[in-house]
Amino acid sequence: MTADAPRRALPPWLKVGLATGPNVARLKTASRSRGLSTVCEEARCPNLAECWGGGTATFMVMGDTCTRGCRFCSVATAARPSLPDPQEPSKLALTLKEMAVEYAVLTTVCRDDLPDQGASHLAACLREVKAVCPDMKLEMLLQDFRGDKSLLELVLGAGADVIAHNVEVVERLTSSVRDAKAGYRQSLEILAHAKKYSPQTPTKTSLMLGLGETEAELIQTFKDIRSVGTEILTLGQYLKPTGSRHHLPVERFVPPEEFDRLGELARSLGFLYVASGPFVRSSYRAAELFLKGRLEKPVAA
Repeated sequence: MTADAPRRALPPWLKVGLATGPNVARLKTASRSRGLSTVCEEARCPNLAECWGGGTATFMVMGDTCTRGCRFCSVATAARPSLPDPQEPSKLALTLKEMAVEYAVLTTVCRDDLPDQGASHLAACLREVKAVCPDMKLEMLLQDFRGDKSLLELVLGAGADVIAHNVEVVERLTSSVRDAKAGYRQSLEILAHAKKYSPQTPTKTSLMLGLGETEAELIQTFKDIRSVGTEILTLGQYLKPTGSRHHLPVERFVPPEEFDRLGELARSLGFLYVASGPFVRSSYRAAELFLKGRLEKPVAA
């Protein structure tokens, strides 16, 4: 797997239209007017038109620059990004109130440069959104805090309705795809501790396909994820960011029918919900719609 390989042409099922429409324009204006970043734009998500067109967006807190250099991610990197904006919690809460969405996803860059890796800032964002938008369901897509469970608990205690952390790829590919500070077992431990800390809070993770994994490896990964109590899984196609030599090439474009079959296989292992398809990402709105219904009653541990 080398980054210098030429970019492969997209198959027909991976071609999408431009993100346009009144809701797209409205959400761009609402987020940019307060200097907020949406992961939809920063990560160049292929579902931007669908999700924003439906009035849903995922906000990336603590800025738009990460201290890690994962070889699948288009977010900018630096050893010491700017300090988090102390006004971000209130800006975020007011923006979400203005957007009037029922369900929002917060994700974050990694901030290994900060003493608490940004945990207190994330907790402040969650608490402020909950205070200003008490009826909104809120999902937090967490970093791994390098395995520090005390920092994880600081964020878990802020009251998100759903906790997500992405395993990203099968174990064999982790060292070549993710930053060296990340780890397959470390991510499983984060998910396990989140479930132990709050058994009734749904937990969720995501995997990318098309980087050279085998079906046997995927099945083992599904089992590993279920073994730590995670109920929700999303599977999507890895797409190399345009014009980059740092990022890994696509090894294979997985056809839609294979995603369907893998989704059924994952469901048979006991996941409460699986979203599986070429364009599915961690905050894909199909999972949000499911969770809005699930959150009306407790989730079994």
